[in-house]
Amino acid sequence: MPEGKTTLAIHLQPGAKRNEIAGFRDGVLYMKVNAVPEKGRANQALLGLLSETLGLPRSAFSIIRGQTSRNKVVAVRGLTTQELQDTLARELPCKDFLHLAKGQGLMVQ
Repeated sequence: MPEGKTTLAIHLQPGAKRNEIAGFRDGVLYMKVNAVPEKGRANQALLGLLSETLGLPRSAFSIIRGQTSRNKVVAVRGLTTQELQDTLARELPCKDFLHLAKGQGLMVQ
């Protein structure tokens, strides 16, 4: 696994019809999960979706801020910021990819 660590700002919508990346706006990645926000189920679904999307084990992700909020900051180990942007760009809707490509970039902290 490549060395690297970055953080990712996420707005999570629990209780959605399906798990998906909904888009990218103002440096924040919008994601939806079908799990309900009870007993950490939505957070676990979020980490699972990130793991599947980015091809990293679940242990590479941790929620460092926003455990009980829709607005979260997730630490990602194993990818640099550029690698993370490149990988997510392949998953984003076309219009959101254009924003990412124009340098608006992910909000990292």
